[in-house]
Amino acid sequence: MRYLLAVWDGGGATPPNLGVARLLVERGHEVVVLGDPTLAEAIADTGAVHRTWPTAPQRTSTAPEHDVLKDWECRTQLGALLRVRDRLMTGPAARYAADVVAALDAEPFDAVLADGLLLGALIGAEARGIPTGLLVGSVYLQPSRVRPPFGLGLAPAHNALDRARDRAAYALMSAAARAGMRPVNAARAEHGLAPVRNPGEQWDHADRVLVLTGSAFDDPPPDAPNVRYVGPVLEDIPADGPGIALPPGDAPLVVVGLSSSYMKQVDLLTRISRALASLPVRAVITTGPAIDPAEIPAAPNVAVVRSVAHAELIPRAAIVITHAGHGTLIKALAARVPTLCIPLGRDQPENAARAARHGAAVVISKKSDASAIATAVLDLLLEPSYREAAAALGERIRAEIDSGVLLAELEGLAEVGRQAR
Repeated sequence: MRYLLAVWDGGGATPPNLGVARLLVERGHEVVVLGDPTLAEAIADTGAVHRTWPTAPQRTSTAPEHDVLKDWECRTQLGALLRVRDRLMTGPAARYAADVVAALDAEPFDAVLADGLLLGALIGAEARGIPTGLLVGSVYLQPSRVRPPFGLGLAPAHNALDRARDRAAYALMSAAARAGMRPVNAARAEHGLAPVRNPGEQWDHADRVLVLTGSAFDDPPPDAPNVRYVGPVLEDIPADGPGIALPPGDAPLVVVGLSSSYMKQVDLLTRISRALASLPVRAVITTGPAIDPAEIPAAPNVAVVRSVAHAELIPRAAIVITHAGHGTLIKALAARVPTLCIPLGRDQPENAARAARHGAAVVISKKSDASAIATAVLDLLLEPSYREAAAALGERIRAEIDSGVLLAELEGLAEVGRQAR
């Protein structure tokens, strides 16, 4: 069967989508990926065919100045969310829709799979009547009457007051989302589709919303009938080389991975490195493509590299220090490793709060000094309950990955499309 996969270069948010491509190719299906030029190598590594977006916005290099969002420029979390809305989700919807329609008109596909932020790609698939799977490489982010409001790290409702809170937050967030929908509805009108009130309604038009996380990790499931939890896809960002020489000795290994995209994290990485240099541990710090490893001080017990495969390092770690981006965090939990979460923005406070509620993480501020970071690391190393909680949660996440539900959903979508052709 043939799939069209629509993605964008979202740093660590992108590998799960490409892992879906790899899974389908290994199953014997054909996958064509519309994606940024910066993803060419990673897409080729999956065995899929890469095509750049003809007109939609995209990154031409990993340099910060070529980032589509530049959300680190925003002073508030709300400002950053509006930046994502205007530059990715809604603003360029017509261009994404046109590119997907052109691809579908040029050759036959049985299903379209699209990153959940690319509302325009979903419009293009809907316009041509192709079965659509929306990929959510994180926890479920849309407002819901049965879940806490996004962005505050609140716990699920436990009483009538909490439930009233969630219903009120749903109404407020849905209303706020309507403010950016004019470009979406203009694109829908161009393709003969009725308007929608908010991004959640566009998601509702997809045949499936496939949430690529552990259902045990997320809060209670949303009240949308097309949502399926299918387990995380533990795809790695391509590494610089085959491996890394760890610092010598047998002290506990600490793996550090902050965002693979630029989020002004140099100072935080420096404080983490100094904290780890003062402790009886071995550490590997990965800076990602946006940061030169030479900018971060190393030490005899602290190696600093641009990248290394998470699958190689994380299972050997005693703890992982992360910004709580979903990719790094869920890989640690799936490997039964507790985490020190230092959120920088985006969905990271939500991810960190969930890990902490499960007892598998300590969460500290991104402004924490080296002493506070060192104290948190020691807490995680010396208190066994964190590792026990991570092991318990990891078992449940692994079971969902091994269940095969993701592949069943993907092939089910394409089978419907093939029968309709």
